[in-house]
Amino acid sequence: MKKSYLVLHFAVLLAGFTGVFGKLISLNEGLLVWYRVFFSSIVLFFILKLFKISANIKLQKKLDIAKIGMFITIHWVFFYASIKYSNISIGVVCYCLTSFFTAIFAPLINRSKFSLSELGLSLITLFGISLIFHFDASYQLGIILGVISSAFAALYTIYNEKLVRNFDSRIINYYQMIGGTVGLGILLPFYLYFFPVPTILPSLKDVYYLIVLASFCTVGLYVLFAESLKHISAFTVNLSFNLEPVYAIILAFLFFNESKELNMSFYIGLCFVILSVLLQTIISFRKK
Repeated sequence: MKKSYLVLHFAVLLAGFTGVFGKLISLNEGLLVWYRVFFSSIVLFFILKLFKISANIKLQKKLDIAKIGMFITIHWVFFYASIKYSNISIGVVCYCLTSFFTAIFAPLINRSKFSLSELGLSLITLFGISLIFHFDASYQLGIILGVISSAFAALYTIYNEKLVRNFDSRIINYYQMIGGTVGLGILLPFYLYFFPVPTILPSLKDVYYLIVLASFCTVGLYVLFAESLKHISAFTVNLSFNLEPVYAIILAFLFFNESKELNMSFYIGLCFVILSVLLQTIISFRKK
């Protein structure tokens, strides 16, 4: 159990870097995510070959896994759009609402009872987000996009929780990245029609950042993420990922000097988010 929590929090640490890459890479959010899933699928292909892991499963199972990959792909599109229309701090804090959406969606999808403790902790997170929401009207579009991204992240975690019981996490991520590459590739021409760009090709600097993002903050992150789901509930995993803003905001302060853009209500709201994570961790250990 303790090992699973260590794996989970290392994944959270890697997740803290994803927002930084969203700011560093010059591509728009649609192209950024397509290249991210494309490079990730290539990295995973070589990992499967290197470790001699057979990816030969039934076609229907491949399609089922690939379809769930679209949830994380759409999440990333809205996540990076949130960062680009606001800043890193806003984008990653909105991700904290994933636990709130998980507490709502999971009982509906799994046909189970609602958990009062999960709903209560999610409301603490929601209160923290509401404090952040009002700190600057110019960031409200970024916040709305971030809220949508967190809903798709919750759906991805809930459905992924079932997959990890039956398949190797690397195979799951491989077919999910392929699903994201194909699915978003089909939608991308329409996306670029409404959001045109001068070029669809990344610069050499962007290629370097994309390879690092794909290798460590996608493949590494989501393999660890899937491994932790084998022993920890989807809600606890998502709530633990609420600590991602702490790491991401520190990095944003260091690299982009975002501290000048934030006021006291932001920090108070962030404290409520961190409080919800600490309380859930205590509850989880007491149950075990």
